[in-house]
Amino acid sequence: MGLALVLTTIAPEIGGVLVRGEKGTAKSTTVRGLAAVLPPIEVYADDRFGIDPTDPAATSPDGPFAADAETLTRPVRLVELPVGATEDRVLGSLHLERALAQGRVEYEPGLLARAHRGILYVDEVNLLHDHLVDLLLDAAAMGRATVERDGVSVEHAARFVLIGTMNPEEGELRPQLLDRFGLTVEVAASRVPPQRVEVVRRRMAYDADPAGFAARYRDADRALTERIEVARERVGKIRLTDAALLKIAEVCAAFEVDGLRADIVTARAAIAHAAWEGRDEVTRADIRRAALLALPHRRRRNPFDAPGLDEDLLDQVLGDEELPPEPPEGPASGEQATEPEADSVADAPPAGSTAAPAPGPSGGESVVDAAAPYRPKLFTVTGLGSGTAGRRSRAIASSGRRIGARPGTSGSVHLVETLKAAAARPDRAPGRVVLQGDDLRIAVREGREANLVLFCVDASGSMAARKRMTQVKTAVLSLLLDAYRRRDKVGLITFRGADAALALPPTHSVDIAAVRLDELPAGGRTPLAEGLLEAARVLERERVRDPHLRPLLVVVTDGRATGGTDPVTRSLQAADHVAALGVTTIVVDGESGPLRLGLAARLAAHLRAEYLPVAEVSAETLAGAVRGAA
Repeated sequence: MGLALVLTTIAPEIGGVLVRGEKGTAKSTTVRGLAAVLPPIEVYADDRFGIDPTDPAATSPDGPFAADAETLTRPVRLVELPVGATEDRVLGSLHLERALAQGRVEYEPGLLARAHRGILYVDEVNLLHDHLVDLLLDAAAMGRATVERDGVSVEHAARFVLIGTMNPEEGELRPQLLDRFGLTVEVAASRVPPQRVEVVRRRMAYDADPAGFAARYRDADRALTERIEVARERVGKIRLTDAALLKIAEVCAAFEVDGLRADIVTARAAIAHAAWEGRDEVTRADIRRAALLALPHRRRRNPFDAPGLDEDLLDQVLGDEELPPEPPEGPASGEQATEPEADSVADAPPAGSTAAPAPGPSGGESVVDAAAPYRPKLFTVTGLGSGTAGRRSRAIASSGRRIGARPGTSGSVHLVETLKAAAARPDRAPGRVVLQGDDLRIAVREGREANLVLFCVDASGSMAARKRMTQVKTAVLSLLLDAYRRRDKVGLITFRGADAALALPPTHSVDIAAVRLDELPAGGRTPLAEGLLEAARVLERERVRDPHLRPLLVVVTDGRATGGTDPVTRSLQAADHVAALGVTTIVVDGESGPLRLGLAARLAAHLRAEYLPVAEVSAETLAGAVRGAA
C-alpha cells in the first residue's frame, strides 16, 4: 500500500490508487499520513485554484497574475470527499449568497479545485454514487474540470492524486469504475502476534504524546520526503526500452485484460518504480512490481470474484533473464538490478471454484451448483422512496427528472420557482423583483434508489431434487447479480428441517451472499412459517436501523409446508403477519413438473405479493413469451 501511494505521487498520471481491505487495517491513517511527507508546493497568495507559479502554461480563473505577484509555500492539501457530497460541492457552482444579495454571477470553487496539486481522498469509495465516481475519475484522467451550469462557464486545472479506500464486505465497486483506478492493493491485518503488539504499542505511544511521537520519526519522514522529491525529478529521464514495452504487452495479454489502459498504467508505474529505486532504466523487477499493482483489478473474472493475480503465471511470462539494454543508448552496466522484497498480493480464489454435487452433512441433504446466471426481470418497490441513490426503485433524489421545487438552501436551484416566490411576496415593492434568502427554491428530482433485497429461500427436501434446486439457485444468483449492479443491500434467510436461519445479515457485500448461496444444502422438512416469521423479524429490525431503506422481500418456495401441528395454517398466518408490514413482496414458485399443487400461488395471495414461476424470473424468458403471444 505504501509503495502504491508513493508511486502515484511520483507520477500522478498513473491514475490514483484504490485500497481494498477489511476494517481496522489503517487504510485511512496511511492515506492521511501521506500528505505530511510530500514536498511542499509554491502557489500565488490570491489564487484559489493553486496553480504552479513556475509553469508558464498554467492558467487560473482568478488570474492572470503579475510577474511580481505575491507567492507563498504551503503543504500539499489532503482534501477529503464525504460519501454524501453533492455534484455542486465536487465541481463548484454559482455563489448563491452573492447572486441573491448582489445580483452577481460568480463561481464558487469546489473540492476538485481545492485538490489541485494535492490529494483527493474518498473513504468508502464503493458507497459513493456512480456518477460522482465517474466525474472524479474523468477529472483525474484529463487533469482539468469543466463546469457548465447555473449560468457559470468555468474550466480550471484539476491535477490531483485520487485515492479511494473501501471495505469489500460493504459492497464492491462497479467493474467499469474499478478499471479507471490506476493501481489497486489489498491490505489485511497481520496475523503475527509480535507485529500486532508493535502496532498497539505505537498507537498507545501516539495517544499519550502526539508531539513527542511525531518528533521521534521526524528524521525518517524528512528522508522519505527527500527521496520522493529526487524520484520526481528523475522520472522524466527513465528509459523505457522496446524490450521492456514488449514484456509489458506480453504480461497484459497473458492476463487477458480488456483494452490498452492496463499496458499504459503498467508502463507508467514501472517508470515511477525505477525512479523510486534510483535506476536509469526500467528493469524486469520494475515491471513485476508494476504488474502486481496495475493488473489485479483488470484481469477477466466472474462477477463475484475478488481482484487478484496469479504470481506464478506472472513470473512465467516475465522469465528469468533480465531485459536486454536498448542498442542505441543502453550502456553496459556492472550493476545487476536486484528485485525488491515482495509485498504479497492475495490471489483471488479460482474462478468457478464452487462445490460439486455431493452429499451434505446428513444422508438426506445435498449441495448442488447454480447454472450460469441470466438477466432477470426488474423488480421494484412500489411507491416513491427517499433512500440512498441507486438503480432500482423510484425515489426523490439529487439527480434525475425535475418534478417540483421546495424551500431550502442545499441543492440545485430552481430558478423559475425562485423568481415566482420572490414575485409573489405580499410586501414586494412595485418595480423590479428583489430576491431574498427565503425566496430560494431547490429543485425536487425523481431518480432511483437502492433497496434492501431480502431473500427467503426454501431449502427443504421438496426443493432438493437436483434439477429444481439448480433452477432455484440460478434464479437467486441472477437476482443477486442484479442487486449488485443496482447498489442494493442484500440479506439471505434459509429454512429447512425444524427452523429458519439468517444465513447472511443485510449487507452490501453481494459476493458473500453468492458464496453462502453456493454452499447452501437442501433436504429435510419445510418450516415455511418459521422462514416467514424470521423474515418479518429482520424487516422490522432493519426498518428501525434505517427508515429510508425500503425493503423488497423475495420468497423462493414451492409453498409445501410440512412439520409440526397444522403447518399449512401456521404458514398462512405467518404470511398474513408479513403482509401487515406493508412490504413489497415477490413469491418465486420453485414447483416444477406436470403435477403442480399451486400452493405458492395461494401463499402469494396471503402475502399480497406478486407471483412468479421460477422459469419466468429471466427477462429473456418473459420477452420470448411476449413475442410468442404476438
